[in-house]
Amino acid sequence: MDSERKPDPNNTQTRFYDPYQGIQVPIPVRNVYQLPTAPQYLFDEEARRSRRNLSDNLTFFTGCGYLLGALGGGASGLVAGVKSFEPGDTAKLRANRVLNSSGHAGRAWGNRLGIIGLIYAGMESGAMALRDVDDVWNSVAAGLGTGAVYRAARGVRSAAVAGAVGGVLVGAAVTAKQALKRYVPI
Repeated sequence: MDSERKPDPNNTQTRFYDPYQGIQVPIPVRNVYQLPTAPQYLFDEEARRSRRNLSDNLTFFTGCGYLLGALGGGASGLVAGVKSFEPGDTAKLRANRVLNSSGHAGRAWGNRLGIIGLIYAGMESGAMALRDVDDVWNSVAAGLGTGAVYRAARGVRSAAVAGAVGGVLVGAAVTAKQALKRYVPI
């Protein structure tokens, strides 16, 4: 075995990690590892930034959008499935209608909101890289651009309306977040 180093209890840059903590089985060799407390980055530029990078944003916004869309679509599909009951349907047929309707609507809504999250993450990261400033205007511009790009295939007027709605929604969300931070002690 390599020379064993004892962890230095005075080092504040690290924390102790015992992988066998809580296990009641006697283990002959117990290693206590000293792990860093700060996040580890591959490049120094990443360490200096105080927010998520592009890949983190893509994963977060796309995943949250899909999850929320699937839940909302599943709920609306549940309502539609219950409304489509006919007199004389068996319990199996009713359950089948509800499951089919929920699955179909959940997939559709999840895909739509996942795509919106994907476009928003790219727009926000692009605005931040372009302006080299991290402020609320990047988010508002990303919301505006997301709405416009998402509805661009339906024409200029539809894209302009969707862009305005996206910008207003993101502006309201950013304002609400700032108000919560300021007035609600967490």
